[in-house]
Amino acid sequence: MANTMEFKARIKQGMIEIPEEYQQEFREENEVTVIVLKQSKLSGYQSNDNTPDIIDALTENPIKVDRVLSREEIYDR
Repeated sequence: MANTMEFKARIKQGMIEIPEEYQQEFREENEVTVIVLKQSKLSGYQSNDNTPDIIDALTENPIKVDRVLSREEIYDR
Protein backbone atom coordinates (compact mmCIF):
# COMPACT_ATOMS: atom_id res chain seq x y z
CA MET A 1 0.00 0.00 0.00
CA ALA A 2 1.33 3.44 -0.91
CA ASN A 3 1.87 6.02 1.80
CA THR A 4 1.75 9.59 0.48
CA MET A 5 3.50 12.57 2.08
CA GLU A 6 3.73 16.14 0.89
CA PHE A 7 6.31 18.70 1.94
CA LYS A 8 8.21 21.65 0.53
CA ALA A 9 11.96 21.47 0.13
CA ARG A 10 14.79 23.16 -1.70
CA ILE A 11 17.16 21.25 -3.93
CA LYS A 12 20.71 21.52 -2.57
CA GLN A 13 23.59 20.10 -4.61
CA GLY A 14 21.16 17.92 -6.55
CA MET A 15 19.56 16.41 -3.44
CA ILE A 16 16.18 16.85 -1.75
CA GLU A 17 16.30 16.41 2.01
CA ILE A 18 13.37 14.62 3.60
CA PRO A 19 12.12 16.62 6.61
CA GLU A 20 12.99 15.13 9.98
CA GLU A 21 9.37 14.35 10.86
CA TYR A 22 9.16 11.97 7.83
CA GLN A 23 12.60 10.38 7.99
CA GLN A 24 11.52 7.53 10.31
CA GLU A 25 9.12 6.37 7.54
CA PHE A 26 12.01 5.70 5.12
CA ARG A 27 15.02 3.41 5.29
CA GLU A 28 17.93 3.11 2.88
CA GLU A 29 16.45 0.04 1.18
CA ASN A 30 12.98 1.56 0.60
CA GLU A 31 12.02 2.26 -2.99
CA VAL A 32 10.03 5.47 -3.46
CA THR A 33 8.32 7.28 -6.31
CA VAL A 34 9.24 10.95 -6.50
CA ILE A 35 7.13 13.61 -8.21
CA VAL A 36 8.70 17.07 -8.32
CA LEU A 37 6.55 20.18 -8.84
CA LYS A 38 8.62 23.25 -9.59
CA GLN A 39 7.33 26.33 -7.80
CA SER A 40 6.39 29.05 -10.30
CA LYS A 41 6.03 32.73 -9.46
CA LEU A 42 2.24 32.50 -9.48
CA SER A 43 2.02 29.27 -7.49
CA GLY A 44 3.01 31.04 -4.30
CA TYR A 45 -0.45 32.58 -4.21
CA GLN A 46 -2.93 30.04 -2.86
CA SER A 47 -6.60 30.36 -2.02
CA ASN A 48 -8.30 28.43 0.79
CA ASP A 49 -9.06 25.47 -1.50
CA ASN A 50 -5.34 25.23 -2.43
CA THR A 51 -5.81 26.50 -5.99
CA PRO A 52 -3.66 29.34 -7.28
CA ASP A 53 -5.22 32.76 -6.64
CA ILE A 54 -4.55 34.44 -9.96
CA ILE A 55 -6.18 37.72 -8.93
CA ASP A 56 -3.71 38.24 -6.06
CA ALA A 57 -0.82 37.28 -8.31
CA LEU A 58 -1.87 39.67 -11.09
CA THR A 59 -2.53 42.49 -8.63
CA GLU A 60 1.05 42.26 -7.41
CA ASN A 61 2.52 41.50 -10.85
CA PRO A 62 0.35 43.18 -13.49
CA ILE A 63 0.76 42.19 -17.12
CA LYS A 64 1.75 45.11 -19.32
CA VAL A 65 -0.30 45.56 -22.50
CA ASP A 66 0.12 47.88 -25.46
CA ARG A 67 -3.44 49.19 -25.36
CA VAL A 68 -6.72 48.51 -23.61
CA LEU A 69 -9.69 47.31 -25.65
CA SER A 70 -12.90 49.29 -25.52
CA ARG A 71 -16.13 47.63 -24.41
CA GLU A 72 -17.31 47.61 -28.02
CA GLU A 73 -14.12 45.87 -29.18
CA ILE A 74 -14.42 43.26 -26.45
CA TYR A 75 -18.02 42.35 -27.34
CA ASP A 76 -17.70 42.82 -31.12
CA ARG A 77 -18.20 39.46 -32.81
